[in-house]
Amino acid sequence: MATIEYVAKRENGEVFSGICDNSSVALLREDLAKMGDSLIKVKRQKKKRFKNARIPQDEIVTFTFKLAGMCSAGLSITGSLESLHDQTENQSFKIILADIKKNIAAGSTLKNAFGKYRNVFSDFFLGMIEAGETGGKLSQTLEASAEYLEKRADFRHKIKSAFAYPIIVGIMCFLVVTALVIFVVPVFSKIYKRMHVPLPGPTQVLIIISDVIHHWWWLILVCLAALIYGFILLKRKKSVKAKWDALKLNMPVIGKFNRMVVASQFTRTFAMLNSAGVSLVKAFEVASIVVSNAKVSEITAELQKSVSKGNTVAGSLKQFDIFPPVISQLAAAGEEAGKLSEMLNKGADFLDKDIDRMIKSMLVRIEPILTAVMGVIIGFILISMYLPMFDYMNHLQ
Repeated sequence: MATIEYVAKRENGEVFSGICDNSSVALLREDLAKMGDSLIKVKRQKKKRFKNARIPQDEIVTFTFKLAGMCSAGLSITGSLESLHDQTENQSFKIILADIKKNIAAGSTLKNAFGKYRNVFSDFFLGMIEAGETGGKLSQTLEASAEYLEKRADFRHKIKSAFAYPIIVGIMCFLVVTALVIFVVPVFSKIYKRMHVPLPGPTQVLIIISDVIHHWWWLILVCLAALIYGFILLKRKKSVKAKWDALKLNMPVIGKFNRMVVASQFTRTFAMLNSAGVSLVKAFEVASIVVSNAKVSEITAELQKSVSKGNTVAGSLKQFDIFPPVISQLAAAGEEAGKLSEMLNKGADFLDKDIDRMIKSMLVRIEPILTAVMGVIIGFILISMYLPMFDYMNHLQ
């Protein structure tokens, strides 16, 4: 069914926009007329376009903070959404907010209204919305959600910024080597052919690589694209994804880093949901979805069984090595003091600091290694190109 994006005018002359699931423009005009509004313009769009819209995470964080502030000030949820709809410049997000407001006004629950756009609003956000709605603490849960999403966005930005330099160095190395192989090596190859100079092994290998890239570059690109596409398809299979996720957690150096990131995300998500009044079993489930790791999903199933049997959260977490000892220790202290979520949040903060230190330590090691590798590769190319010239000069003497 096509979705109608429309612009209408109220009796006081105020112009507003929205979307409607009705496929009939006449029916839409009739519905608006009943409320005293008049239809100005309509545009049919595929409904899928809005459900699959990509909204920047920073915009979601800002929206959540604003919505929490408006709700705590006593504004209704529909009034808050209408105000935020008018303030938003992103057209896709405006349409999404208009649809959510319309559904809530029609009697839909907040979770169902926001749940239509699960790819925009995460499972964590939906879980917090549901907890706030049922527990009567919507503004508090929205505030907590915004803080959590902000921390998560900052963490992602920090990781991207930290690894930006090694990635740039790697790309520059690749471009320099490619330029040498494509433009410089063929020139020397032609010169040596005219001079009938015998070529040593390294030079022959380099010339063969250059010829392959020159004549078969399209085949290399096709094979590379096929490999990437095949890898993506394989990852969609549950059995392959499970093995890949387990491998990520057990790699020699990166494995420890991945385990700490997963433990931090899982712990913080669980703590925030628990603080909002979500049950332990449900909080574990949503935390597992947020982490999105097949191995963690298996662990989560065991955690749910453990707490369902009456075991403590600390004792359940302690069974699995993926959670550092500090997490289970803080969980035990939190359960004794009745501050489980607060202590687990502190544990997640500790892990984030350790992750930050690990990133800096890894970069200290990676940067000189990248520089050395780049120097070795370029040095090999240059020496391979000039070796025949040195032999030729020796023969002349």
